[in-house]
Amino acid sequence: MALTLQALDNVGVEVSGFDINKPLTEEIKAELTSLWYEHAILLFRDQDISPEKQIEFSRIFGPLEIHPLKVNISEQYPELFVLENGGEKDKFSTAYYHGEEVVGRLDWHMDLHYTARPNHGALLRALVVAEEDGLTGFGDLAKAYDALDEKTKELLEKLEVAYSFSMQRRHMRYVDLEGYEPGPYSPKNPTDIGFPDFADAVYPMVVTHPVSGRKVLEIVEQFLDRVITPQQFGLSNDESIELLERLVAHTKSPEFTYFHKWREGDMVLWDNWRAMHCTTGTKPGVKRIINRTTIEGDVTLGRVLTAE
Repeated sequence: MALTLQALDNVGVEVSGFDINKPLTEEIKAELTSLWYEHAILLFRDQDISPEKQIEFSRIFGPLEIHPLKVNISEQYPELFVLENGGEKDKFSTAYYHGEEVVGRLDWHMDLHYTARPNHGALLRALVVAEEDGLTGFGDLAKAYDALDEKTKELLEKLEVAYSFSMQRRHMRYVDLEGYEPGPYSPKNPTDIGFPDFADAVYPMVVTHPVSGRKVLEIVEQFLDRVITPQQFGLSNDESIELLERLVAHTKSPEFTYFHKWREGDMVLWDNWRAMHCTTGTKPGVKRIINRTTIEGDVTLGRVLTAE
């Protein structure tokens, strides 16, 4: 059995040439894992599989963990986290962008980044897709790091950056707020949607991937808050803010990103230690269901901030 690869737009690859419903050899499993670390984002098309098979396949890449947002976990399969638009919970994830009502839009982020111990990765499988909108974007932060000039790389090696968890998008410092208005049911406290609260998390601006050794630019716009003690490294507060603004814009450059238009049966696996992702959201009432499995993060990449 030989795997076939086709490059996606800008980053990631589509992998074909095998059937998940048939037993996979150890050689194929090893090759899939190697491809995951090489490309960070893998797409598998037309996979007609059961929830049990999704869980079994996901375990090739590591032990699974239960997502902390308990209200979205499948009762029958606790390893599955169900992402659903078009239901009664839409009102909590509805906002307005330039006057248009959008459900479930999420800015660029890395999962559990606000805990200092992100999960290792995740696998999404599309059950019901939206005819329009409902895209998921993926960005390769290793490629984003590689493209920086040497002077910037040298500076970033010295710096740490803090992420501050917030439920209200309008309080996030580095997302694009132009034309944004929260919906009337936008949660103000984590407990409003069954989520715990989190202390600030701090990361080196450049993280070395625990497995591949690739340098990763540890900058994502969601929850991004500040550079830690920039003055110690010759930066004023204004200069540190401008640096973060420049880096956020850099990570979102088209050459580092891929936006996936879902088809039923599509699966996308990404390395959350290297790749960020976002969602474009859907119009109200549009049905979209994605089953997600989460690969456990067994390495603490940052630290929880107790004092500065």
